[in-house]
Amino acid sequence: MGMAEILGVVLLLGALLIGWLAVRRLRLIRIGGVDVALRRVRAAAPDSTRNWNLGVARYKGDEFVWFRVISLGRRANMVLSRRELEIVDRRKPGPTEEYVVPADSTVLRCRDGQHTVELAMTPDVLTGFLAWLEATPPGRYSFRQAS
Repeated sequence: MGMAEILGVVLLLGALLIGWLAVRRLRLIRIGGVDVALRRVRAAAPDSTRNWNLGVARYKGDEFVWFRVISLGRRANMVLSRRELEIVDRRKPGPTEEYVVPADSTVLRCRDGQHTVELAMTPDVLTGFLAWLEATPPGRYSFRQAS
């Protein structure tokens, strides 16, 4: 096998991988997904602006499930429960974050008992997210926002 054939196989595999990722993202968007960047907040560096990941999130009953865009896995990378979800802080992205998160985003720091994450979302996605949080059935549990 010559160098040209090896290069052709590598390029074909790369094209197939990119195609798989594009089809996966389109499927997630078509079933009600929205673009959301996510960053896990670590106790060691709570104010770090690094480690943002682009992804697609969707609402699945009482769960906000998030899928990383660049991932071959079929399972959600993060699941946040509406039952325990609390918005801790809201801010605009810092100068070092603007190139990573969607344009005109708002960053929400959220905690659900197990995880503390930051979610960066556009104004229309933010409106839908807040409406989903507040739309709990009567008598089940209530939306909490830390002051």
